[in-house]
Amino acid sequence: MSSSQGSKPAGLISGFLAGIGRPVLGGLAATGRFAKFAGETVSHIVRPPFYGREFFAACVQIGWLSLPVVGLTSFFTGAALALQIYAGGARFSAESVVPSIVAIGMARELGPVLGGLMVAARVASSIAAEIGTMKVTEQIDALTTLSTNPIKYLTVPRVLAATVTVPVLVAVGDTIGIMGGWLIGVNRLDFNSAAYLKTTYDFLEAWDVGSGLVKGAVFGFIIALMGCYAGMNSGRGAQGVGRATKSAVVAASVMILAANYLLTEVFFSA
Repeated sequence: MSSSQGSKPAGLISGFLAGIGRPVLGGLAATGRFAKFAGETVSHIVRPPFYGREFFAACVQIGWLSLPVVGLTSFFTGAALALQIYAGGARFSAESVVPSIVAIGMARELGPVLGGLMVAARVASSIAAEIGTMKVTEQIDALTTLSTNPIKYLTVPRVLAATVTVPVLVAVGDTIGIMGGWLIGVNRLDFNSAAYLKTTYDFLEAWDVGSGLVKGAVFGFIIALMGCYAGMNSGRGAQGVGRATKSAVVAASVMILAANYLLTEVFFSA
């Protein structure tokens, strides 16, 4: 009786530890697979052959077709930011800081992060669904049979296109967001147009814009890489493709926010 009673707590403890260890080991294995995939992708970027047609098609899909949603997001963000800063600054008689904070906030943080998240929602899901469907229909196996490396043909052009085009989207989004703040400042908050633009120009430094563009390049790399990885590892059937699409968007969004913190710490910690 005593031995059976003593074995019960031991069994409960081992079961509890196994329940903790199983997801931890699974997470470490998934991290290792993703790191290996990322390493293979980077190594293939500088090695021929190069698929220029796929690259330019990805640039249109990722960059040009994402411009409307990024532009609208940036415009309304800049407009809302101007209203919020004005309302907060009025408590301390500091309404004049609206132009400078809108410009710096859009260039450093809101432009890259919101642009990256919107592109992740649109592009990561699209890439994961496209490649996942190719896997389900065995088109990726057909590429391998034809001696075409799937990573070289499918992943590298998309990753390069996103890394190049997302900073351009960020630059356009910054401009539109600052315009949104300017429109609200002039038409709703009674700022002088020339004074608003002069304050924006005087306070916005080159590194404010440059840091946002660097963030955009990193976010673009993350978005395309996560979309391709989720698609390549998609399960069979419609449910597998759906799960791959969902995991691509969630993982890309979380990684964008984490990378944003790390880059901000590196760029502005001093």
